Amino acid sequence: MTNLTPIEGHFFSDIHIPVLSQELIEGLAIKPGGIYLDATLGRGGHSNLILSTFPNVQVIGIDLDDDAILNTKTNMSSSMKQRFQTWAGNFKDYPGKIEEFDGIIADLGVSSPQLDNPERGFSFRHEASLDMRMNREQSLTAEEIINHWSEITLANIFYQYGEEKRSRSIARYLVENRPFFTTTDLASAISKVFPPKYRYGRIHPATRVFQALRIIVNDELTSLEKFLQQSPSWLKPQGNIGIISFHSLEDRIVKHTFRDSSLLDVITKKPIIPKQEEKYNNRRSRSAKLRFAKRKNI
Repeated sequence: MTNLTPIEGHFFSDIHIPVLSQELIEGLAIKPGGIYLDATLGRGGHSNLILSTFPNVQVIGIDLDDDAILNTKTNMSSSMKQRFQTWAGNFKDYPGKIEEFDGIIADLGVSSPQLDNPERGFSFRHEASLDMRMNREQSLTAEEIINHWSEITLANIFYQYGEEKRSRSIARYLVENRPFFTTTDLASAISKVFPPKYRYGRIHPATRVFQALRIIVNDELTSLEKFLQQSPSWLKPQGNIGIISFHSLEDRIVKHTFRDSSLLDVITKKPIIPKQEEKYNNRRSRSAKLRFAKRKNI
């Protein structure tokens, strides 16, 4: 396997190594000649690692973001490209076939390029337009939601999808002071709702609201539910599915869907979390949880 070097909180070689990569690859139990689905391609880290295990392993990678697909193909070795296919779109819409894959993975986190690219509007660390679209061909943006949706709707979104206790106060303040057009202006406005002692803590006051907006803009939870209902049937008997989530709403859906599926046996009674070294080297890994299930012999 390629040597890895930690750089500014991330592991890089010529490919990106995502969170819980070792645990995910081990839990997938990759076999020679197997066919695997990477349902959230991102920077291609998981796909590269799967393809590196055996010379005859194949991977299909899915992503909504055309940039992710293009960048993965550009950075992939020629020998791997021959065993790698892509499908552009939302993983909930993938036309999977019955018992098609030996294993399936999904990393539900926003990819580093999306967070680090100010133009995408996912982060308030940079001034950017309020976009947050993973699929830039869709019309709905965070700006549309913040500036045109009702106060009660905003409050419900912030509470339900961001688990924000001050949801009503934040929604009221935003409606009274809108419009907002940049990520930094919105984050600053949200901070004003909080007492000064909470404005400079470990978690920025706007974090939960931004999470909620991103989930709504991209219809993330509904997409996840549909994907998890469909994907177990795509597994061959004894094939494993592994899902990495980054907040409690996602993890709850994964946990309950695995448990309630008639096709799956739960492997991880408790989620796998990153080791201390990984948490230290990559702060984005700190909230990650990984769960596995296995397709039954039916």
